[in-house]
Amino acid sequence: MRKAFTLIELMISIVILSIIMLFLYKSYSSLNHSNIVLKEETKQIKKYELLKKTLYLDFSLANEIKIMNQDKKEDVVFMQSKNSIHKRFNPYIAYIFKDKKLYRLESLRPFKEYPLNVDSEFVTDELGSCEIFRVYKSRKPKQATYLVHILFDKDSEILLKVKQLNQKLPPKKKK
Repeated sequence: MRKAFTLIELMISIVILSIIMLFLYKSYSSLNHSNIVLKEETKQIKKYELLKKTLYLDFSLANEIKIMNQDKKEDVVFMQSKNSIHKRFNPYIAYIFKDKKLYRLESLRPFKEYPLNVDSEFVTDELGSCEIFRVYKSRKPKQATYLVHILFDKDSEILLKVKQLNQKLPPKKKK
């Protein structure tokens, strides 16, 4: 009767254990790589969703929106909105597309002209690199609806239709 393993049995069990450990390590490494990719994608989606939320709130809560067409691919937008990223009361907001980057400016004083005055005081947020920033206003006079189109470098884009909630309708005609 035998009470111990032979050397060959031990060697075979070590080889089998090594193969199993190798597959476990490969699975663990693949899982870590997938988690890194998922984290980056989630961060990118969060960035775009936050940008869409900011755009939506800025345009829907704006009192008056002034769109200045600069080029086929760029607009400059001035408005006063009730939405503030920097905790200001009814800030004046400007969206400016310059050097293939989109900026959001927030100020306590109104923006009057583009290019901005030297004495303008504002907080700047860079929203990212993009190819196109255009804002289109609805042609219907009773509808203050805007279409915001932003095309980013990585072939991702935002196309957002926003209805202005604080719109001032033209006076009704008496019959």
